[in-house]
Amino acid sequence: MNTAQPDAEFQRVTLGKVTARLMPFLLLLYVVAWMDRVNVGFAALQMNEDLGFSAAVYGFGAGVFFAGYALFEVPSNLILAKVGARRWIARIMITWGIISTSMMFVEGVTSFYVLRFLLGVAEAGFLPGIIYYLGNWYPAAQRAKAVGWFMSAIPLSIVVGGPLAGLLLEMDGLMGLHGWQWLFLLEGLPAVFLGVAVLFYLTERPREAGWLAPAERDWLSARLAAERAEAQEKHNLGLLDALLHPTVWLLALIMFTCQSGSYGLSLWIPQILKGLSGLGDFQVGLITALPYIAAAAGMVLIGASSDRTGERFLHIAVPSFVAVAGFCASAWLVSPVPAMIALTVAAVGDLGSRGPFWALPPRFLAGPPLAGGIALINTIGSLGGFVGPYAVGVVKDMTGSYAGGLQFLAVLLFLGGLATLYLRRSPTLTH
Repeated sequence: MNTAQPDAEFQRVTLGKVTARLMPFLLLLYVVAWMDRVNVGFAALQMNEDLGFSAAVYGFGAGVFFAGYALFEVPSNLILAKVGARRWIARIMITWGIISTSMMFVEGVTSFYVLRFLLGVAEAGFLPGIIYYLGNWYPAAQRAKAVGWFMSAIPLSIVVGGPLAGLLLEMDGLMGLHGWQWLFLLEGLPAVFLGVAVLFYLTERPREAGWLAPAERDWLSARLAAERAEAQEKHNLGLLDALLHPTVWLLALIMFTCQSGSYGLSLWIPQILKGLSGLGDFQVGLITALPYIAAAAGMVLIGASSDRTGERFLHIAVPSFVAVAGFCASAWLVSPVPAMIALTVAAVGDLGSRGPFWALPPRFLAGPPLAGGIALINTIGSLGGFVGPYAVGVVKDMTGSYAGGLQFLAVLLFLGGLATLYLRRSPTLTH
């Protein structure tokens, strides 16, 4: 009698329950997180004029978020590994929701910089914390698809947030508030309420999951424990070893290039599109959603392809090169429709690599070294969230055009693709 099929079916059903229970909620958390992180791009359609911000001032303020984020990323994730994801993610969400809401009180350059920096401090550890958390629930063979589903929240947040931001900006003058103030107020409060919900909804590990059958809990816990033990036995890396490991730093460099591109695009695309089209704020919000609808589908499909084939590196490098083509084309196109197509290609390529990328660290790290390694990679990567938007703003002030900034993003992503092809030869990740 062939018992392979029942085993495969058992695993599929078990992981299906995990996905149904966790993924919609985690997706919602990240949608709200990303909206609060990048809604400043939509607020800038009114705020820059109201407060007299230049492109360079806005670019620095948008990017300084990532300075606070980077400084506290590793400590935050190490605390998460000790106190548990559920409590620490709740803390992160509540504090960032309060600070995001406080952005409505920005009065000038200093308060803009300070609150954006503090927002980064508050949110530090959220993404690597969720990546670490997913590693406690999904075996290695299913991890890229799971991460791809979760990180599809990035484009989905703009699909939802673009039109929503446009509507909120239309509230300009209501009860004496500017539209951009309503935007920060009404998009910041949900994070506080969801942070409280995290404490009651999330389950820390499979062995505590009352919503799984006992046999399912036992199998999943044993499978994940065996993978962690294998990674630890094969590489035997401690926390300090992980933080100093050359492969971790090369992964961090690759993530830096990807984040430079994604934030350079997401924090400037409302203003780029408004300049190209001359449309109103609500229409710009609607159009901004289009590249990210395609990017959401691309993330899921690329992650699924990577899991199906077991190949990770080309699933990172090829999308990076696709993004290079999109950014280069968008730098020179001035007609709205071709420019939108080019920006869509850039968004799909840049964001499409995330699932396969985050499936790599658990190949050679486990436990606290994995938490620290993921946090360090994301810390260096988050600096790209400062470099990308700020570079675009500086070049815009110098030249009056976005072309040079978009080409700069293309160069960085090209280097990231080359670094991924080099990493493909690493014995750490291929054995």
